[in-house]
Amino acid sequence: IAESATVATRFPLESAQDPDVGTNAVSSYRLSPNSHFSLDVKQQPDGKLFPELVLERALDREEQPEVQLVLTAVDGGSPARSGTAQITVQVLDVNDNAPAFDRTTYKVKVPENTPVGAVLLRVNASDPDEGPNGETQYSFGVHTSDSVRRLFTLDPRSGEVRVSGALDFEESRFYEIYVRAHDGGVPEMEGNCVLQVQVEDANDNPPEVLLTSLLNPVPEDTPPETVVGLFNVRDRDSGANGDVSLEISPDVPFAIRPLQNHFSLVTQKSLDRESTSQAFHYLVLTAEDGGSPPQSSKVRITIQVLDANDNHPVFDRPSYGARLVENSPLGTLVVKLNATDVDEGPNGDIRYS
Repeated sequence: IAESATVATRFPLESAQDPDVGTNAVSSYRLSPNSHFSLDVKQQPDGKLFPELVLERALDREEQPEVQLVLTAVDGGSPARSGTAQITVQVLDVNDNAPAFDRTTYKVKVPENTPVGAVLLRVNASDPDEGPNGETQYSFGVHTSDSVRRLFTLDPRSGEVRVSGALDFEESRFYEIYVRAHDGGVPEMEGNCVLQVQVEDANDNPPEVLLTSLLNPVPEDTPPETVVGLFNVRDRDSGANGDVSLEISPDVPFAIRPLQNHFSLVTQKSLDRESTSQAFHYLVLTAEDGGSPPQSSKVRITIQVLDANDNHPVFDRPSYGARLVENSPLGTLVVKLNATDVDEGPNGDIRYS
């Protein structure tokens, strides 16, 4: 009997046979106590009795797949004699149960550097129906976005959800995957759940140094602590992975002054071009984040020191002497003076007077 059978449906049973006649023949039937069926006995004009099972309460195969009954036939003799028959009612399955997930919402955290092919988790739905009615397959729900379908795959048989594309915390930190489970019944029934994927940051981005302003060349008479450059640093990672420190190469007359993620480049001491014989300074700025292991990047800057007229001409001797014959003609060389100036360009060009 199908579990979808309606209450009050009748199911005829075979009559009992008694070779006696008259009052000694079958005179009544009775049914063992049960929660689903009652017994109705119809009598033909010839007095023959026909028993029928009457469904009193709906069947549910998942609750009770089989009902055991005992039908007893009693004759009218004295003493009365009886016979019994065991009735086994097999409840046939109907696709009346939808697949049900063991939870309505699954939550999982996954690092953004999770390799392609890695299993996130396995969703699971069960269906108490029998045969194809209880065979469950999985698929993405209609509300699952195309971006999710590119990044994740779902095994229709096992319910395994795998990574199929490169995750990027900086691009998207959260995904919702709608999963549908349907059975093989006709018509099919389905259940649904949501998988929430939280992408965790990995230190996969190096810090960047952005030059916003630079005074170049720098006059050599620039006083110490003068700001000659401004920088910003940024790191697309989050937390400690995005905390950036900035250092400058040693042995240069410049220093870095921090202010959160902004930095200024200042002169640290005199830029005397003549004493150091350096018209150019080669700086290396190194930015490093707080990840483990840390990532870093370098920026190279060349700063030219511009000459200032901070040196006066110097003669090669403090005094000169010369002897001159009194009848020397006009234009005779008396003495050659020589002065030098370590400054550059026009600042070092010398005129005598």
